[in-house]
Amino acid sequence: MKTQVIPAQITTVEDKIAGSLNLTQILLLMVPILWTSFVYAFFIPSLKFSLYKVPLIVLVAVACIFLSLRVKGKVVFNWIFIIFRYNSRPRYYIFNKNDVFLRTLDFSTIEENEKASSSSTAIEKKSVKEALPAISTENLIKFENVLSNKNISFSLKQAKEGGLDVAFEKEQK
Repeated sequence: MKTQVIPAQITTVEDKIAGSLNLTQILLLMVPILWTSFVYAFFIPSLKFSLYKVPLIVLVAVACIFLSLRVKGKVVFNWIFIIFRYNSRPRYYIFNKNDVFLRTLDFSTIEENEKASSSSTAIEKKSVKEALPAISTENLIKFENVLSNKNISFSLKQAKEGGLDVAFEKEQK
């Protein structure tokens, strides 16, 4: 009784069209025929034999035959395509954990957080800093005048423990 092994993964099986040739190989072997017709018809002198046309035809024919050969079960043209894709990809990947792309962000208010934390006993209550008081318009105008004054220098310095020191100094002449 004749038996045939059916592969478990159908996607890895190549379709054979003529003998052991697949579609890629047949197309690669058709390119020299089309190239020969193009060279014969359009290169000067057109539709006449010339010696300089022969090396052009032979070069393309040899290249296409080489590309249609198989190495380790794959067509050489496919190997070259795989190597090109490998060499054209980026070499370094930088991971940024602060990136918000494809993240779900929770913008809940302070009251909602307090309600949720007080209702569940397993979660410890976190201290929430109060919001900064609103600055009056009068103070904003005074601050803008101080910043625009050329005799006063303004500097920001990083303090210990992640703080920020702000300094206004009057320049001496």
